[in-house]
Amino acid sequence: MLNSPVDEIKNRLNIIDVIGSYIKLNKAGANYRAVCPFHSEKKPSFFVSPSRQIWHCFGCNLGGGMFDFVMKIENIEFGDALRLLAQKAGVELKPLSKESVQWKTEKTRLYDICELAAQFFQKQLSGSKKGQEAKNYLLNRGINEDSIEKWRLGWSPEAWQGLFDFLIGRGFRVEEIERVGLAIKKDGGGCFDRFRHRIIFPVFDLNSQVIGFGGRIFEQTKDSERQEVAKYINSPATPLYDKSRILYGLDRAKMAMRQKDACVLVEGYTDVIMAHQAGYENVAATSGTALTVPQLRILKRYSENLLTAFDMDVAGDSATKRGIDLAQSLGFNIKVLFFPGDKDPADVIAKNPSDWEKILAGAKSILDFYFDTTFSRIDSKTPEGKKAASKILLPVIKRIPNQIEKSFWTQQLAKKLEIKEEDVLEEMKKVKLTDEIYGLEPAEIESQPQKSRKELLEERLIILFMRLPQCLENLSASDIAFFSPPNSQVLAFLQQHQPPYQIEPATEPQLATLINYLLLKSEIEEDGVSSQEEFQHCLKEFRCLELKGRLDRISQNIKKAEDAKDQQKIEVLIEEFNNCSKLLCDLDKQ
Repeated sequence: MLNSPVDEIKNRLNIIDVIGSYIKLNKAGANYRAVCPFHSEKKPSFFVSPSRQIWHCFGCNLGGGMFDFVMKIENIEFGDALRLLAQKAGVELKPLSKESVQWKTEKTRLYDICELAAQFFQKQLSGSKKGQEAKNYLLNRGINEDSIEKWRLGWSPEAWQGLFDFLIGRGFRVEEIERVGLAIKKDGGGCFDRFRHRIIFPVFDLNSQVIGFGGRIFEQTKDSERQEVAKYINSPATPLYDKSRILYGLDRAKMAMRQKDACVLVEGYTDVIMAHQAGYENVAATSGTALTVPQLRILKRYSENLLTAFDMDVAGDSATKRGIDLAQSLGFNIKVLFFPGDKDPADVIAKNPSDWEKILAGAKSILDFYFDTTFSRIDSKTPEGKKAASKILLPVIKRIPNQIEKSFWTQQLAKKLEIKEEDVLEEMKKVKLTDEIYGLEPAEIESQPQKSRKELLEERLIILFMRLPQCLENLSASDIAFFSPPNSQVLAFLQQHQPPYQIEPATEPQLATLINYLLLKSEIEEDGVSSQEEFQHCLKEFRCLELKGRLDRISQNIKKAEDAKDQQKIEVLIEEFNNCSKLLCDLDKQ
């Protein structure tokens, strides 16, 4: 019988399915491998073990079970990870007290507020005269009834405190409603609704939970008559909503992105909804913000092929161009989509969905786009034109992470400018790319403590014992005594068990974690790298280290005995020193 909801969740869910819903996993022998989502790397060092239900990155040294992964990647507490995984597993969580409010975490209550607000807005869309007018506007734009329901579109009434009063009546505090960005404090006290008289687009996280809202105005109001009113307003930054990490529609698009191995990025809510409605489900939106490193790292979990429907200015320094530069530096294969006239994706799909297919087929690589656009507006025959073109294109080429691709475009630029390739390379050296372009933030660069030589040898020997159990017989009592306490416990475990090693439930958690980490590390090595010769070499180095350490301690004790003028002790220590030196000398000869 299972003891707790945690045990039941672990019994129902497989770590491969849980982690695989966030990042792309590739089979690697008995385990799975991926690029780590928690630090910058190009060579995959993130491994997941289905047999042990653990994960570990051998780059940034993070690891654990499915709960640890979800807490880390969602940036949530254990209680929220428990609730999220319970939903996936279909496990009912019962509150520890009669009052459910008492056991809910703060974030859980904020999620509840957002969910209730979404329900409130949905009801207003069909339950009021103005809401029905807004719904008719959406239908006229081509968004059908099914999409309105699927994307949970709503309407915010013009009342100053309609939603606020509703949430207060459901038992939520003023501060909580403010924290999720649904209420704004008045100067003279009190609050009013942030979203009023607008079509509402709920924004969802990767688990399809409502975390924020976008509001679109579609007709004149009293406010818009008095002053200029923004077409769209969005939720501010909250504990749930961080626009630098959110892409609208990604919760519904992520699996299609993985299946089609392509991410299509557009700029608006309606663009996403219309694309999905037409059957193109690998589409998400930045919702008017520039692409950020966190967004790109999330997208890279699903595909490295990026198609953008953004307005591009190759010569400018727009936020859009900087976002594309970031994507390029992170290794994305980027293509640009072209739309006729001033039409956006929603307009194209509403008129004729097959035109969208043609636009996708006509996508141009970002480098082709940069080259064509640059040379169509600059006369590359003049010295001034050559200089202007190189100023635009050299940073673009330098940012390419793949050296073969970089070499190809360097040659193309030299041909276009009719100059030597060496001259292009020389000028490229002068181009300075800021850290921002590469997207490396100080907080993301994990500095791992360096392991001592003794720690490295201990770890290597244990891995060799796991792969070659017969070698355990070569260990002496003094060898075992020289191992650090945690690794001594691992040795004891290996001596008491036979492969395949199974950890008993009663094993102390820290020891179980260490054993699992070492077993996973032993499994991911290529076959044939471990041998008796390597074991003998490591054991010799380990024993030399132990003897050198013993000699240092004896030398210190001899000095103390000399200071104390204890001749008898000096003689005993010198004999011990000589015996230890002889053992070390014999080892060196082996």
